[in-house]
Amino acid sequence: QSKSVTVTWLSCFRTAEETEEYQRVSSNVGRGLAVIQEELHRMRVATKAQVDSLAIQKEVKDMMAKRVDLLEGFPKMPDFLVALRPHTVWEKTPVKLFCTVEGNPRPIVQWYKGGVPIDPPNTPGKYKIENKYGVHSLIISRCVVSDTAEYSAVATNQHGTVTSKATVTVKRPSGAAESCQLGLVPHLSEIHPSKLEVSLLERFPVSFGVEGSSIRLVCTMVVVPDLPNVPPFTQWYRDDKLLKPSKLAEMSVGGGAACLTLPHLAKDDEGLYTLRIFTKDGTAEHSAYLFVSDSPPSVAGAPGAPISIKAFDVNSDYILVAWKPPNTVNEAPVSGYFVDRCEAGTDTWVQCNDSPVKVCKYPVHGLSPGRSYRFRVRAVNKAGISKPSRHSDQVTALDAAESQRLQGTDEGVPSAPGQVVATRNTKSSVFVQWESPKHQNSLMGYYIDGRAVGSKDWFACNHKPFKHNRFVVHGLIPGESYVFRVQAANIFGLSEESQESSPISVEPALATPSAPYGITMLSSDGSTITLAWRSPRHCGGSRVNAYYIDKRDADTLVWKEVNLSAVTERICQVDNLTEGTFYEFRIQAGNLAGVGVASAPSSPMKCEAWTFPEPGPAYDLSFREVRGDSLVLLWKAPVYCGSSAISGYFVDMAKQGSSEFVTLNKEAVSHRYLQVTELQEGTSYVFRVRAVNANGTGKPSQLSEPVCARAVPGTKEIVAGVDEATGDVFLSFEASEICETSVFEWSKNYKAIGDCPRLAVSTKGRTSRLTLTNPDKDDLGRYSVVVTDTDGVSSSHTLTEDALNTMLELSYAIRNPVVPLKHGLNYEILEKGHVRFWLQAVKLSPSVSYRFIVNDKEISSGEGQKISHDVATGIIQMTVDHFTRANEGTYTVQIHDGKAKTQSSLVLVGDVFKAALKEAEFQRKEHIRKQGSKVLSNPQHVPLS
Repeated sequence: QSKSVTVTWLSCFRTAEETEEYQRVSSNVGRGLAVIQEELHRMRVATKAQVDSLAIQKEVKDMMAKRVDLLEGFPKMPDFLVALRPHTVWEKTPVKLFCTVEGNPRPIVQWYKGGVPIDPPNTPGKYKIENKYGVHSLIISRCVVSDTAEYSAVATNQHGTVTSKATVTVKRPSGAAESCQLGLVPHLSEIHPSKLEVSLLERFPVSFGVEGSSIRLVCTMVVVPDLPNVPPFTQWYRDDKLLKPSKLAEMSVGGGAACLTLPHLAKDDEGLYTLRIFTKDGTAEHSAYLFVSDSPPSVAGAPGAPISIKAFDVNSDYILVAWKPPNTVNEAPVSGYFVDRCEAGTDTWVQCNDSPVKVCKYPVHGLSPGRSYRFRVRAVNKAGISKPSRHSDQVTALDAAESQRLQGTDEGVPSAPGQVVATRNTKSSVFVQWESPKHQNSLMGYYIDGRAVGSKDWFACNHKPFKHNRFVVHGLIPGESYVFRVQAANIFGLSEESQESSPISVEPALATPSAPYGITMLSSDGSTITLAWRSPRHCGGSRVNAYYIDKRDADTLVWKEVNLSAVTERICQVDNLTEGTFYEFRIQAGNLAGVGVASAPSSPMKCEAWTFPEPGPAYDLSFREVRGDSLVLLWKAPVYCGSSAISGYFVDMAKQGSSEFVTLNKEAVSHRYLQVTELQEGTSYVFRVRAVNANGTGKPSQLSEPVCARAVPGTKEIVAGVDEATGDVFLSFEASEICETSVFEWSKNYKAIGDCPRLAVSTKGRTSRLTLTNPDKDDLGRYSVVVTDTDGVSSSHTLTEDALNTMLELSYAIRNPVVPLKHGLNYEILEKGHVRFWLQAVKLSPSVSYRFIVNDKEISSGEGQKISHDVATGIIQMTVDHFTRANEGTYTVQIHDGKAKTQSSLVLVGDVFKAALKEAEFQRKEHIRKQGSKVLSNPQHVPLS
């Protein structure tokens, strides 16, 4: 309205023509303004939508930045929002401990049992550790009494550490103890209830002893509270039987350790030993087997001593003595036993039976009522008499109506055990099971024997009857194959042997591999990241053949699979990533047993394009030929080379735990390996590698695993030689250990040999041979071999020109053998003017062949010459009866004896021939002259000059 008035007022001062022009222009401008206003409105709506969208995005980014700034601005040490709580569960049931923890940065949680870190890969199937949405949990499957302990979760970040503890008590149902392996748990009314908390630390392992020696079984422990006058209540068991302190079993507890000392070992002491400690929350226990081997027999081939000597059916005039037979392996069968007695208070042993008894019991008569006696037994076979057994407990010859009597049912030895099955257990042991015999006849137990495949000698696996149908055979050679057999035993003797088990190779039981580790970033282009990682420390008894990668944004908890199909190499390029985003990765390894546990998440990695001119990091650092003072370090080239080609590498070394690195090579090496010398034996080192190009030195690699400068026990080196049969030049290596999945990998100058027609690899058992076909100077260099799936078994050998020439000479001599000669071809003038051509070899075989060649014409034995040889003296000869001018020329003998050949020549021409001919004629004339008239009467025999 105001605008309209203004226009009207102005129009009063304009002419009509001006007014018309003004109205025309106004009309055009109005239409243009309408169009412009409509377009502006459309653009305003579209712009508003875009601005709203950008505003929302900006608000989200601002909120995320504020959240990050807020978190970064307020560091916080770990704190348990939900702490662990104690649990009491029944045996063979699972239990789950969980807690919730917060902190900035995000804390790392480690689980402990009794102060010892829990490592699930070392106990497959026992523990499972999870972390979901900030809730950390520990799952213990199929709890046993020994799982009773104090468990703790320790949360740590850079601002501090906090611990939450809880006790897990595992109880055994009433009545279950009666059938447990270790016998009855003592009634609490018979012992003083302990208020001590006990956690076992170092435990005694499977042990081996020899008759007559001593051994100590020790377990160390932590006792809370540690009261010197109130030690924990402990009990020792052998094969389910409670042991009592005696001269033969000395027990002590205190000072943080429980100890059982057996000062005079006998085969009776062999068995499964268990230490049980009664604590505030139940019992803590540990078991391990003790093997006792025979001491050297007094007579070669004599049997071992009987065991378990006991007195039964005690009366005033006789006592029944019973025992168990010794185990026989390679010795002759036991034909009988002698029983000896010793009256208490004396050291005199008296033999009770004049002739050996056939069964493992004997009634001893002629005793004095009221006197006490001890008994011992000696076994007899065709080779001699064994050493005496350990004597029985002392008994008194008195009538007792309630005396314990030896119970016997069916007479005779048991029948043979049934099928024997051996399965993989550990790196040096095998688990053997068998079926019970059909006719047990008061079965006492079993003897288990084993032998290596290819050997005829059996060895004893146990030295006293073992009463269960399963047994773990320890002390076997890794990688070797064995078979086993079982015999049943009772008081009448041993059964026939069972059928042999199928051959079994000594390998760890098949399990999933442990987690890979050492995830490192090798390159990034803004949308992809290339990763590498290290192999699992434990392959699970089968070759690792698959890897699976998961990824997640560093700010989220949800993992996403990267690859559906398995990755076979330890390097992978992850695609479809968002530039500028931080990612975490984890990796699982797989083998024939399945997919193992996932690795710990990697550190956050930012996806941004690498544009720096220097190289990226080298990776996959590994070691070979680790010895007391040297080792060989190998690595792989960086994936990211920078703006120019890589020209070499620097290697840095530091002692483990030190940050002071020393560069080992002053000038960059072009190859990807380096031999490190002058190490201190027993010291551990770490290494890193830096690549170099024209723009400088790149990022250092991830630190290597610590390596100790110490050779693997039994390490052998590569041997160079020549095959005596074929003359082939070879390099041979015998591994100190091997497993079923092991492969001998040969390389030259640390590059895989591959399919080279000049080189052939053959493997037999623990030995691998690299054969060089027609070797020459191109084959000179450093050859190395590594045995996979072992504890670093490897070796190398440098083939030099001098060594190769020496072996080639020997090879030629083997392939082209020569008959050695004591004397070459020679001649001598005999009586009558005969001429003898001869040579002498060092040795000839009866199958030798030879030929004489005179002036390129072979001569055979006949009229005028005689050819012969003598194997004993090695002489080959030809005698010419009539030596004339026609015999001038070259004489050659060619010999062929087996594969060996030789020849010898004699040139008889000119003055040498004339002298020989003159001597021959002289000797012939002298012979004629000596014949006298006999020769003159026969002038036709006078030779012509």
